[in-house]
Parts: sequence; C-alpha cells; structure tokens
Amino acid sequence: MTSPTTLFLDELKAAAARAEAAEAQYRREAVVRIAQLEKERAFAYRRLNLLKAVAVAVEQAEDEEAAIAGGLALLRDRLNWSTVDETRDEVLSRFTPVLAAVLRGVAPPDEVSPPAPSGSVAEALAEFEAWYLDQRRNPFWVLFEQELPELPLVEV
Repeated sequence: MTSPTTLFLDELKAAAARAEAAEAQYRREAVVRIAQLEKERAFAYRRLNLLKAVAVAVEQAEDEEAAIAGGLALLRDRLNWSTVDETRDEVLSRFTPVLAAVLRGVAPPDEVSPPAPSGSVAEALAEFEAWYLDQRRNPFWVLFEQELPELPLVEV
C-alpha cells in the first residue's frame, strides 16, 4: 500500500526527472544550433575574405580578361589547387560569373556602361553556391576548411 508521503515524493521525483529530461533535450538542441551558427559565421567570413581579395585582384587588372584570369588564379591559390582536372575546371568555369560581377561592381561607371546593380555580386555568388551544393551535395565553403595542428598550451 502506498502512503500519502510516498505518493507525494513519487510525484516530485517524476517532476524532477521531467525537468532533467527537458534540460538535457535543450542542451542537445543548443549544441546543434551553436554548431549551425558557427558554420554560418565561418562561411560568411570565408565569403567576405575571398570576395575582398577577388575585388582587389580584379580592380588591379588591366582588362576584363586579365581580371578573370587573376581572379581564377587567386581562387585556385586559396583552394591549394596546383592542378586542375575536369571537376575543378567546371568549378572555376562556374565561378567566372562571380568574378565578372565583382569586376562590374568595382569598375568606375562611365558613359558607355552604367554602374552594376548592388545585388549582382550577391546574386552571382548565390547562384554559384546553389549550383555547387546541388552538384556536390556539400557547401562550396567547406573546401576552405583546414585542419589546424593542435598546439600545446604554454603558461607565460
């Protein structure tokens, strides 16, 4: 036979177990969400750093052909692609519209060509990223991930 005290304690124990389970579930969800936000931040900075370098490279080029070639060379360098095979060549070819959009974005407007729309670089990049994800089933920006060696901690 269950006493009223035992019943009361059983209810409190069950409530404590539910609270513990809810906390554990929230912690699991938080870990997943933090990892997602970390990846989004890393990709955002990879976009920024690559496109900033591309803008400098194409702005310094003498003409559009040199700008595209320089931008592709920069991309190959950033990806450590010393050789280009058919798959890499396809990626470079698909990235070329991004370079052209950056060139239009950094080129001073003249009487012949109007200034590029502000969203054209973002649109070209989004199209490239969508294509890459569809073709490779992985975001383009994971190509920039580098394993960093673990360094010993040193107290000063």
